[in-house]
Amino acid sequence: YNQLAEVTFKVTDTTAPVITLKGQQSVAINVGEVYEDAGATARDNVDGDISKSIETTGAVDANKPGTYTVTYNVSDQSGNHADAVVRTVTVVDAVVPVLTLKGEQSVTINAGENYEDAGATAHDAVDGDISKSIKTTGVVDPSKPGVYTLIYSVKDKAGNAAAPVVRTVNVVDKVAPV
Repeated sequence: YNQLAEVTFKVTDTTAPVITLKGQQSVAINVGEVYEDAGATARDNVDGDISKSIETTGAVDANKPGTYTVTYNVSDQSGNHADAVVRTVTVVDAVVPVLTLKGEQSVTINAGENYEDAGATAHDAVDGDISKSIKTTGVVDPSKPGVYTLIYSVKDKAGNAAAPVVRTVNVVDKVAPV
């Protein structure tokens, strides 16, 4: 005599999916560069490829120096949560400011004339107008004939130094002695 028995098994999925970063875990870019995140993939032992279900949090402001994090997380259909994976993106200001002379690079004046220097301007991609930070070395003595050199230099807040610019001032004596 044969007996039939019905047996039910409850199969439970207790294994969490695994997230794998595409690209590097730590990325550095220059300020102003376009940042495109490489993303991540996720696999689950039951659900298979669940990359499309990854939730990404965090944003990178490529126009502002700093350290940013992008976090990836995912759960499978059984509610098992993967260990979150984090990418660190560092935006660095490595771009030097631009220093521009106002007026001519070489100026000639007569001895005894008043000399007013035209100065220079400085602009930085991150800090904007940094003309007030320009340092000028050298002096012009308009009462004494000679060749004088004025050197303009500037650094941005990140310490990047612009290439210095130079103005030459020639003080000449065109008055014949009596």
